[in-house]
Amino acid sequence: MTGGEYGYIFSIVNNNSGDGLRRRTEILELVRSGTVRSQAELRSLLRRRGFAVAQPTLSRDLRELGLARTPTGYAAPAEPGAWTKPESRADALDRVLGQMVLAVQAAGALVIVKTPPAGAHPVARAIDEAALDGVAGTIAGDDTIFVATPDALSARRVEQRLRQPLRAVRRA
Repeated sequence: MTGGEYGYIFSIVNNNSGDGLRRRTEILELVRSGTVRSQAELRSLLRRRGFAVAQPTLSRDLRELGLARTPTGYAAPAEPGAWTKPESRADALDRVLGQMVLAVQAAGALVIVKTPPAGAHPVARAIDEAALDGVAGTIAGDDTIFVATPDALSARRVEQRLRQPLRAVRRA
């Protein structure tokens, strides 16, 4: 290949990544603005807004955006930034916990959090961003999160904190 051909290939790839960014921004906007119950519904909404997307690409977008499928539809992770007040981060955490967490259990210096399939990443992100006392960090799989704490006492305190929104939801 000549240098010009490399430039042509780069421009195609570069242009496509811009389309992907615009599409993902649109996906987040759609999910945050209303209930999106399925990928088929989301594809239809995107098509009406001028985005033709294949199902495998949409699945990858959902995974990379950290969107989770809940009983009521797709949920976007909370977006608090470093400039967000701690109270707002705590509210975002409570909202995500209430919507997506099935169980919380301390196990030694760890706290195990169970979610529906594909729900672990948004919950772990919300836990990390909330900067809870006693939380050293999180590791998220597909439906399970390990919350690391310094010791068993800290784990029990974190377990209690993470269970608070679950009790409120179950009472309602």
